[in-house]
Amino acid sequence: MTQTTDELREIYEEAFSWYDPKRSVPAIAVTFYPYVGINHTIRIRDGNILVKIGEICRDMPRPCHKGLAFILVGKLLRKKIPAGAREVYSAYSKSDAIRLRAADSKRTRGRKVVTTPQGSVYDLEEIFASLNRKYFGELIPKPVLTWSVRKTYRILGHHDATHDHITISKSLDAYDVPRYVVEYVVFHEMLHIHHPTKHINGRRYNHTAEFRRDERKFAFYTQAENWIERNVRKLRRAAKK
Repeated sequence: MTQTTDELREIYEEAFSWYDPKRSVPAIAVTFYPYVGINHTIRIRDGNILVKIGEICRDMPRPCHKGLAFILVGKLLRKKIPAGAREVYSAYSKSDAIRLRAADSKRTRGRKVVTTPQGSVYDLEEIFASLNRKYFGELIPKPVLTWSVRKTYRILGHHDATHDHITISKSLDAYDVPRYVVEYVVFHEMLHIHHPTKHINGRRYNHTAEFRRDERKFAFYTQAENWIERNVRKLRRAAKK
C-alpha cells in the first residue's frame, strides 16, 4: 500500500523524536522526486526539513520507509543509525526488482555524454576489435566506445552496463602514452562485460577472483601497471591544466 505524504511526514517526525526526544520536532515536508535511480535527500531550509524521496520508491512498504527515515534523519543529525534501519531499507533497495527498475530509470532518464572513438592518436574501435579477436574470440559484443570529454587521472576507464558504454580517459590519447597502456585499460573494461557484476547478500562484487585471473592474461599486464604507477603525477598535472 502506497504511503501518503502525510503518513510519511509522521514517520519522519517519529525519527526526529527518537534521535532527540528533548528537542521540538521541526516542520517537515515530504515529497517524491523523479531522481535517476535510487536517490533521496534531506535538507534544512529556513528551519524547516525538506525530504525528497526517489519516485522509484513510492510503493515501498511502510517498514522500509521507516528504515529510510531513520537513515536520512540520522545522517542529518550526525547520529548513530540503528542497524535494523539499514537492514530493512537495504533489503528493499538492493532487491533484484528494484535494481532492475533503477537501471530502467537510468536508461530512460539518464543522459550520457558521448564524444568519439577516434582520438587524436588512438582509435578505440580498432583497439577494441583487436583485443576482442586476440583474447575473447570476438565474443564480446561491441558497446559504444568513447573518449572522455575531459582529461582525468583517478579513473582511466569506465564501463557503464546500463548505457552499454566504455569510456576511456582522454589523458591516454597522447603520443607519449604507449599503445599497450591504452589497450590494457580497454581490456580491463572489456572484462567487466565478460565478468558482469555479481550481487551477493546485497553487496556488489566487480573485481572477482576470476576477473583478476583473466586480467593478468593481458600480454603487457606488468608493463602497463608499472607505467600507470610511474606516470600518475604526470597524468594529474595534465588533467589540471
